[in-house]
Amino acid sequence: MKSNNFGIAIHGGAGTISKSSMTSEKEKAYSDALALALDEGYNALENGASSLDAVEIAVSHLEDSPLFNAGKGSVYNAQGKHEMDASIMDGSNLEGGAVAAVELVKNPIRLARKVLHHSDHILLIGEGASIFAKQHQTVFENEAYFHDDFRYAQWQKIKDSDSFQLDHSDKPKQYLGTVGAVALDPNGNLAAATSTGGMTNKKYGRVGDSPIIGAGTYANNKTCAVSCTGSGEYLMRCMTAYDISALMEYQGLTLAEAGEKAIKETLLKLGGDGGVVSIDYQGNIAMPFNCDGMYRASRNQDHRLIKIYK
Repeated sequence: MKSNNFGIAIHGGAGTISKSSMTSEKEKAYSDALALALDEGYNALENGASSLDAVEIAVSHLEDSPLFNAGKGSVYNAQGKHEMDASIMDGSNLEGGAVAAVELVKNPIRLARKVLHHSDHILLIGEGASIFAKQHQTVFENEAYFHDDFRYAQWQKIKDSDSFQLDHSDKPKQYLGTVGAVALDPNGNLAAATSTGGMTNKKYGRVGDSPIIGAGTYANNKTCAVSCTGSGEYLMRCMTAYDISALMEYQGLTLAEAGEKAIKETLLKLGGDGGVVSIDYQGNIAMPFNCDGMYRASRNQDHRLIKIYK
């Protein structure tokens, strides 16, 4: 039986986001971009789309914006290239699809969805993922599409050094930046999706939590759907996305309690910062984070929320 209890939550990265460093024009641009992704995802749910469709639609809109570190707005790696990661998970059957270190793919989240449906594997990387992408009519763009003056200036500051940083910070090693979405559809199915351009000046083919099922993305109809953003190495060590689901399933915590414990206790104790957007099987939404800010938005029948700061 279909339910009216559906909803969606999205994020555009977390980190050192202070009101003092934000112009009113920039703040409006971020809010408008979040609103577009949120409403397109929600409208899809309202019109009968699956939660998988909704998170793919929302994340692809965030990838199309140069404001966020994913797709078009991806940061530069040490070679001056854009290496992108993404994953998507279906809570109804625990199936997932993911790609890592892909170049020139316009929407990595759409490619991750193709891996979910058309591959016997979960995670494809690099050149192999590109070959798979070409076999499945994926849209590619040229290098110029991914160029952004702000991102390029960020890279120039730390190029040829051992430093790395993320897009929402001027401080080296503040590696927080990703986009993501979670949704519950009218059929009671959950889904989660996450996409990122990684760290500015990243070396050695580094891959973070975003394409790792359980670390950066997780969905299970029995519990919740989660998309993470933050210090990827710490999120991987904590398996944060799955941790929230496990706290609900095995300890009986609510979504809000599980998120608070995972983000403000477990992750913080290790020294990791970041946050999540999450939604449970009943439609409850929680968006905890342990840093200065997180670009986030959520919508259901009762509310429509768009926020940046604490």
